[in-house]
Formats: sequence, C-alpha cells, structure tokens
Amino acid sequence: MNSTIAFPSPNYNFRYLNRRAVLEFIRFTPGGISRAELARQLDLTRSTVSAIVADLMQSGLVREAESGPATGGRRPILLELNPQHGYVVGVDMGATHMHTVVADFLAHVIQEEEIPFDVLDGPALCLAQADLQVRRLLQKAGIAIEQVLAAGVGVPGPVLAEAGVVSAPPIMPGWDNYPIRDHLQRLWGCPVSLNNDAEMGALGEWAFGAGRIRRHMAYIKVGSGVGAGLILDGRIYRGAAGLAGEIGHLTIQENGPRCSCGNHGCLEALAGGAAIARNAIQVVQSGKRTQLANIRPVESISARHVGEAARLGDLAAQEIVANAGEYLGIAIAGVINLSNPSMVVVGGGVAQMGDLLLEPLRRVVRERCLRPAVQSVSITAAVLGRRSSSMGAVVQAIETALYAPTEGNSIMKGGLPDQNGTNGLNEEELVQFQGDAAASQTPKQRSMVAGV
Repeated sequence: MNSTIAFPSPNYNFRYLNRRAVLEFIRFTPGGISRAELARQLDLTRSTVSAIVADLMQSGLVREAESGPATGGRRPILLELNPQHGYVVGVDMGATHMHTVVADFLAHVIQEEEIPFDVLDGPALCLAQADLQVRRLLQKAGIAIEQVLAAGVGVPGPVLAEAGVVSAPPIMPGWDNYPIRDHLQRLWGCPVSLNNDAEMGALGEWAFGAGRIRRHMAYIKVGSGVGAGLILDGRIYRGAAGLAGEIGHLTIQENGPRCSCGNHGCLEALAGGAAIARNAIQVVQSGKRTQLANIRPVESISARHVGEAARLGDLAAQEIVANAGEYLGIAIAGVINLSNPSMVVVGGGVAQMGDLLLEPLRRVVRERCLRPAVQSVSITAAVLGRRSSSMGAVVQAIETALYAPTEGNSIMKGGLPDQNGTNGLNEEELVQFQGDAAASQTPKQRSMVAGV
C-alpha cells in the first residue's frame, strides 16, 4: 500500500509506551493519582515515573493538584491533567438537533447548548450553522478560536474516520463523501476528528456515564434513527471499513415497512423516532382514542409527543412505545449473544421515555438471549441523557490534542502533522511495530494503553 502512517521510531518504544500509560492513568483516575501509585500500578521505578511526570508538567499537560489522604506518612501529591492547557469543542449533529459543548482540558463544560437542526439542509448550510454555533459559544465563554486545541464531531451516519467523510448515509442525503472533517479544520484551524454519533455516545458513557471504564459495553442510540457504538476489550470497535454498529439496519421484519436505506423491515423503520411518530399518526388517523389526537396538524406529531402522552397514561401511546421497545429488544439480544457485553446503555432522545421503553426491551432480551449472556449483562438508560454523544466528542477531542504530539505527530493549528523526526511506516511495518511494542509492555501497561 502507498499510504503511510507517522509513528515514532521503534528505538523509542519504551519511552512512548510508558509516557502514554502514565498519561492514561492520570487522565482516567478520578480525583487524581500520585507518582508513587503510578509507579505501583505500572510496575515502573519511581525515578522513571518522576522523569515522565516532570516532562509532562514542563509541557503544560499535567499539573499537581491537591494532596491525597495521608496513609501514615506525608500526604501524597496528586496529579491531574492541566485544565488550563487549552480548550476543546464537542459537537453532536443529530438528524433534528445539534448539541455543542465547549470544555477545558479536564472535560469540564464551560458552555453548552442544544439547538434545532435539520441534517436534510445539506452539508454547506449545516456546517455553516455548526461553525456559527461554535463561535457563538466561544464568544460567550471569552475564548478565542485560536485557543481551541482540537474538536470532536459526531454525525448520524456511517463514517470513514480516516477520510473524514460519511459513506452513503441513509438519513443524510447530499452528504455522501463530503469532506466534513477537512471543511471544519479549515474553518476552525485545529485538528477535527469525525465519528459516528453512536460511537461518540459510547465513548461519553464510557468516560463519564453509566458504563464508566467498562471493557465490554454496547451503547444504543435511539433518536430519529438507531445506531450502536461498541466498546470491545476496552476499544471502540469500528470494523474493517469503520462502519460497525449500524444496528438500525438489521432486518427485524422481512416484509416490514420501507426503511430510509431502501430495505424493508429494518429496526430503524420499526423503532426509531421517525417510526414512532409515523405509527402515532396512523393511530390518530384510524380514529383510536388517544391524547395525541389533540395535536394539530396531525403530521406534526413527534416521538417526543408520544413519550409525553405515554408518561401521562395514554394507552395508545404506551402501546406504541412498548412495541418499539420489543423491536429494540430483538436486535439488542442479537448484539448481546454476538459480543457478550457486560452493559448495554440505551441513549438518544427516544430513550428519555425511560422504563416505558426499557421494560419491554429487557423482557424480550431475557426471552431471546442465551442464559449466561443475559445473566452477565445489565441494561440501563444513559446517565448523560442527550449529552452522551457531545461529551464523547469532547473526550475524542482531548484524545486528539493529547496523543498527536505524544505519538510523534506534532499537530499544529490547521490539523497539519509535522512529521520531522518521525518514521513514516506503511501499514505492514506499523503492525510489526505495534506487535513489538506490545511485547515490550508489562501486563498492566498493555491493559491501560489498550483503552479507548
């Protein structure tokens, strides 16, 4: 293959791996971690840890936080990422909404807002709207665009992450192969990572929510469409072409309603927000008694209306929600039997219906899953609610800002890598390097660096 990937020379395996492992522990240990604990957890000498920490502090990535609890001697000094190192932006572009977050380097939210958004407006208008919203929130926070180190963006379609485009997205007509990432990098002058919104939801819940630091987790985003983000053995699983997790296009009913992808009977066409709204409109038009009949025009009924009516005791609305939950349960049972996660987190706008949706879903999973698999999994609503994907985008942005320079790709403003002093390895050589690197790690280092 002709493509090359910038990666540090194998001569620097140990230094790179140790530095990354130290950063990961500092980043994901709640409340901070001491130098002594880092040395213990990573099986490194205290002098090695002290040298790495000194380098990280000199670069401004890490700072000393408050002292930890005393254990009979001096109170240990805890380390954490330096929140003042810079700022990041996370953007979740849904089919009908956009949630934007401005955060510091510790992922503390400084400004956030959700606004109406229509992905059908096409890439030019939608990306201009995203740019305007990001700049407006930065202005409110008193932050210059030049202070943004990186941005993460989630979109509701299959993403080719390396190319920064979406590929044949069913609910994003006009977006196919549009250079989303490159367009935003030119606008914002910083590295931008583009990912599927369900993957970002999985990352958000893994870092800050219901699935905190789970090694095997599935996140199911139920909005206008349905998608899944999979974390397997501590990594986001993207598949051979980056298109894994398109659970919404599993066939549930062979001759079911037509889906936006062109097939019939897909999960999305039966249980997505658009399907829930369509079923509610049909119920009203049939003359069945329901509070939803008070909404005019009838075509304006949304999944949110159905959820509100269901919570108020409307039987017709509750039946629509329960049916959606059962269809989701069929698909999720397949995911559990296939990947054996310890947790399934259900998020997205439709998941705000709570147990009205989750109880029929759980019942179907119990009926259809292998017993050992269902006994080892819990199914819960997303803790972060509608913020899961935008917070996952923040995590991704911090990842980009942290590890591009750490791994030898000193990414400058504009997202252009400075490859001086690094080796350009083709993919075959990279696999060999990674194998050599993994062999040189301790078990604890392998566990930590394999994280998301």
